[in-house]
Amino acid sequence: MADTLTNGQAEQAQLALQKIYVRDVSFEAPNAPQVFQDLGRSDVQPQIQLNLNQKAAELGEGAYEVVLTVTLTCTLDERTVYLAEVQQAGIFTVAGFDAGNRDAILGAYCPNMLFPYAGQVIADLIQKGGFPPFFLQPINFDALYAEQQRRQAMPEAPAAHA
Repeated sequence: MADTLTNGQAEQAQLALQKIYVRDVSFEAPNAPQVFQDLGRSDVQPQIQLNLNQKAAELGEGAYEVVLTVTLTCTLDERTVYLAEVQQAGIFTVAGFDAGNRDAILGAYCPNMLFPYAGQVIADLIQKGGFPPFFLQPINFDALYAEQQRRQAMPEAPAAHA
């Protein structure tokens, strides 16, 4: 890692995890208990939708809070079986990096660190809700971040004139 000069002193790049915590959690099974009977039928297959969101906020002194929101919705015949959501957060020290590398760390590395914790909370919620265990598959946050950067770099299409 490169050193940068600040006021004549070398500043070493730092990346450290200070704390991991659950910021918010929610579980709903709006159609229970009827949905348990419906899940036992062999002619229907539940559908799972996964949504991810992340945000980073500077706390000062090179500290950032990164919040990874994971929302898992299971439906059966267009009825919600369950909805589980967790906001898994962490406080990270990210200092001495240029803006591009800092943004990549906050946008890919930090969510990748938080994801297994969020996955465990989601799995526990679903199982404690009376449903079969569900384990989230690994996510390539580097690829998601690269795609997000690619989309932001694309010029917007000119508006059509009426």
